[in-house]
Amino acid sequence: MRNIAIIGSTGSIGTQTLEIVRKEKDIRVTALAAGRNIDLLEAQVREFKPVLCSCLDEEDAKTLRTRLIDTDVRVLSGMDGLIEVSVEPESEILVTGIVGMIGIRPTIAAIEAGKDIALANKETLVCAGHIIMPLAAKRGVSILPVDSEHSAIFQSLQGQPRKRLEKILLTASGGPFRGRTAEEIRNVSLEDTLHHPNWTMGRKVTIDSASLCNKGLEVMEARWLFDVDLDQIEVVIHPQSIVHSAVQYADGAMIAQLGVPDMKLPIQYALYYPDRRPMDAGRVDLFKLHELTFEKPDTDVFPGLKLAYEAARRGGSLPTVFNAANEVAVRLFTDGRIGFAEIPDFIGECMSRHTVMDDPGVDDILAVEAEIAGRTAV
Repeated sequence: MRNIAIIGSTGSIGTQTLEIVRKEKDIRVTALAAGRNIDLLEAQVREFKPVLCSCLDEEDAKTLRTRLIDTDVRVLSGMDGLIEVSVEPESEILVTGIVGMIGIRPTIAAIEAGKDIALANKETLVCAGHIIMPLAAKRGVSILPVDSEHSAIFQSLQGQPRKRLEKILLTASGGPFRGRTAEEIRNVSLEDTLHHPNWTMGRKVTIDSASLCNKGLEVMEARWLFDVDLDQIEVVIHPQSIVHSAVQYADGAMIAQLGVPDMKLPIQYALYYPDRRPMDAGRVDLFKLHELTFEKPDTDVFPGLKLAYEAARRGGSLPTVFNAANEVAVRLFTDGRIGFAEIPDFIGECMSRHTVMDDPGVDDILAVEAEIAGRTAV
């Protein structure tokens, strides 16, 4: 029996993790944390019977305590509750399905407590990779990637000499606007942007996928996860989303992980690593597929990817600026205050105005986030 805790339990990663728990029956959920969806959190608590749960707001927590008065579960709230869920003594693995930089402190706390991390919260490494990875090494903790691309890279590295790794090929679907010109995406709607061709994801990630900013964040995450130089990471547009990523070795051999687009595969792999449990998901039929195609990303039409490489090369606090500015820009876009094509403009302006700190601590990172979050225009 494996014991896990989940932060972000009501989101896409969290609910799919619980689908795996429900099916496999040999994982025990000891703690759950969610945001504002207390109806779903209550249902999860009643089904999986954790010893502890937490939500974002204390008023919601009061409501949940009343609803769960017939149970023994402790109900907490805020950052303190999030951290308690992350370090719950009986859990062995923390699934970080939460979105945003709010995941940094709980992840650090879990590592300090010796928990392995099934990592879906990319902001943790984008903004604090220089803190997280050395700490994980010091504590002997495994960071097991849950993103489909990073899981594919991780799987393709198994049994191979890391020193012979030459290049990572990080795939991207290209999103709903692949092949369009800058003029054609200037006035796209929110509804158009949320229509991802291959994946079902949350609103924020879907918009990031359309702008390629998500791929930029994944480049920064891959740099830390696999301890490679930025020049060793190449983004490849692959519209079929069958090759989830690949690695190339010094002898020219390329190893890739292929599969149908289904996030439960990387989640399950992280939970049971190094085992491979059977899954009910579909299988790739190469005879029906006929072809796999690959393209270079158009960074003139989608400059967010170029800005991400720029932020990663400079390092320090600039990746935090990129991430925080992107979050603000996406919110402005969803509120109808800027157009889709203005998202990278907003990010670039925030980056150009920032005075970079070379080695930011967690407080510095969160202060930069707060500063950028307060902006509504540049």
